[in-house]
Amino acid sequence: MTLIPDAEKRGYQIELLIVFGMTLGLSGLRSLVRLVDSLLQPAPLNEQSVAINVPQARADLLDLVAQLLGVLQLAAWGGIGLYLLWRTGIKLRVIGLDGTRKRADALGALGLAAIIGIPGLAFYFAAWALGLNLAVQPSTLDDQWWMSVALVLAAAGNAWAEEVLVVGYLITRLQQLGWRQYPALFAAAVLRGSYHLYQGFGGFVGNLVMGLVFGFYWQRTKRLWPLVVAHTILDVVAFVGYTMLRGKVSWLP
Repeated sequence: MTLIPDAEKRGYQIELLIVFGMTLGLSGLRSLVRLVDSLLQPAPLNEQSVAINVPQARADLLDLVAQLLGVLQLAAWGGIGLYLLWRTGIKLRVIGLDGTRKRADALGALGLAAIIGIPGLAFYFAAWALGLNLAVQPSTLDDQWWMSVALVLAAAGNAWAEEVLVVGYLITRLQQLGWRQYPALFAAAVLRGSYHLYQGFGGFVGNLVMGLVFGFYWQRTKRLWPLVVAHTILDVVAFVGYTMLRGKVSWLP
């Protein structure tokens, strides 16, 4: 990977601040504010709840439009990262978003989803039981005809924005700026954890670990599609699975 000349580093550092100041970095600061607000409440964290996908409008069709606009925003966030990389000569194949290894990418995605999904669910319940996490409700959308489709698109949008920006774009830029492999990996993982702070300390730690695993996989393989697909699978299971089990099982917080 070509290093950025010293004379141009300031411009790229400003680029990073602008990109994350309007996307996931800002989300991290907002999540920190929400966590502090939760900690200031008289009830402990595990007696509070937070919802991820919530209604955006009272009218059914307007709510659908609002949900789709949210997905469009996430797609654009990822697009910003790709565009900036492309403008500096980094093509899709360099970060692993080409279609040359479909079978290997699919197998990698399934492996990553299993590695993160099963232990991650156990960790969430443990953190919640210990009072380190709020009760997370993946969806509070009403049972509308479009609900499952909207949740699947939201899962794909989240995966696209996060993996493209936090792994493909951020780690690439940091290493171009002269950061070594592991400091760049850790910085990206901390950012990933930060915008999940609204869920509690467990949300931060769990996503920090996910960031380390995903980022390390990408650094070794330079394939980003497995991360995007694995993240989509994890969120689809969480979002849609929760709506199917909500009110039907006693072990969900």
